Amino acid sequence: MKKLFVFLLIFLVAGAWLGQMMVQDPGYVLLAYKQTTIETSLWVLLLLLIIGFALGHWLLNLIAGIRMPGDKVRGWQSRRNQRISQRKTLKGMVALSEGNWWKAQRFLSQAAERSDLPVVNYLAAARAAHEQGDSSGTDALLNKARTSTPEAEVAIGLTQAQFQLDRGQLEPCLANLLNLRRQAPKNTRVLRLLQQTYQRLEDWLALIQLLPELKRQKVLSDADLSALEQQCHLQRLNQCVATLPADTDMQERLQVLSRSWQAVPQHLLHDPVLVGRYTELMRTIGAEAEAETVLLDLIKRKWDARLVELYGTLAGKDPSKQLETAQGWLKKHPDCAELELTLGRLNMRNEHWDQAISHFERSFELAPRVETFGELLRLLQHLGKTEQAAQLMQTNLSQVTPTLPALPLPH
Repeated sequence: MKKLFVFLLIFLVAGAWLGQMMVQDPGYVLLAYKQTTIETSLWVLLLLLIIGFALGHWLLNLIAGIRMPGDKVRGWQSRRNQRISQRKTLKGMVALSEGNWWKAQRFLSQAAERSDLPVVNYLAAARAAHEQGDSSGTDALLNKARTSTPEAEVAIGLTQAQFQLDRGQLEPCLANLLNLRRQAPKNTRVLRLLQQTYQRLEDWLALIQLLPELKRQKVLSDADLSALEQQCHLQRLNQCVATLPADTDMQERLQVLSRSWQAVPQHLLHDPVLVGRYTELMRTIGAEAEAETVLLDLIKRKWDARLVELYGTLAGKDPSKQLETAQGWLKKHPDCAELELTLGRLNMRNEHWDQAISHFERSFELAPRVETFGELLRLLQHLGKTEQAAQLMQTNLSQVTPTLPALPLPH
């Protein structure tokens, strides 16, 4: 109230002063343009300017008011579309989580047309279409996602690659992933899918070349990476011989197999699975003598009881020299069950039956194994030592067979 009183007082004082000024000196203004002149007082001109300013301000507000309903309509329409999109997206995501694929695809596709982020809806709708086995619908939705958001190519391509892998479209999947790898070379999802695709295609050489990048980007755990590396080189060994023509001679087969073995990393040369398979392949192509040389070289570099056991399964060039070599190892490794088993087998190759029995018994004493038991039992039976074989069965059978349930037996 006080502020209003003060304002009115100031207004009255200013008005009185201004009126006094207008009476004392009205001023004179002359405006001339070509042949036209306008004469007026200064105060009238100021009044006209004020009126003109007010009129202009009113016209501008009027024009803005005419345009505003259109903007309001557009804003209302945008908000309405957003609400509809959110509602349908929610329904679609719930249906997707529940496994209601048809309903999810319908709601998500409709929501994408009104959404500010259509790529999210299109990818989810493509997932629903894929789960229904609708390949053409899936591809169409993915193409719409690309058109709506070109910068999301990696995400869209990864989704498509996963669908292609699931459908068994391995060649298109590989082409897609190789393209994605050029765009995102360090993307772990791209690398993992590429690894799975190579495995499905059985392209072991390409997978071997991919292994360093899988390790560098930590795509797999150390255990999984080691298992994959072993599988790659194992399958590569199998593949190199299996793909050769049937009429390939032994020497050429041996060269191809040797080249594949030389490609095996140093830390896998003592892997029992790889060495065992390599030895078996060498035996298959009739190159046991060469396999013996490889095994001897590996054992000399690093003692490995599993390789020693493999050594006893090979028929070398000179059985007596082979036995002599193994006997030399016994001095440094007197309590090695695998070496004793190998010595038993090599004595059998040299027809030293009693020594073979002694070594088999010693091996079984150190480590009761079915394989050692079988070798000893077979030898005793062929030597006609049936009583000793029966005694062996009766005494040691429980050590090499699993515990049997208690069942009634005939008297």
